[in-house]
Amino acid sequence: MVRKWFKLKTSDIKLVQFILDGYEGLVTVSTIDPKDAIIQVLIIPEFLEDVEGILDYLKGRFMIKEIPSDNHRVILC
Repeated sequence: MVRKWFKLKTSDIKLVQFILDGYEGLVTVSTIDPKDAIIQVLIIPEFLEDVEGILDYLKGRFMIKEIPSDNHRVILC
């Protein structure tokens, strides 16, 4: 899985999560820090290019900024 973290407006967290969750099977979205409005998007590597296109589209409509995560790859148990 490819992990990306994003900072956005607190008021946009639910809507952005809802939109991304609609792409079932491509990503998993989690709120890392609700106070600082940071979400984590776990992306299936085979769909990375597609998801980056979706994220670019969302960046044009919401104030979303990618921020460094602790680690760019995650192993799920």
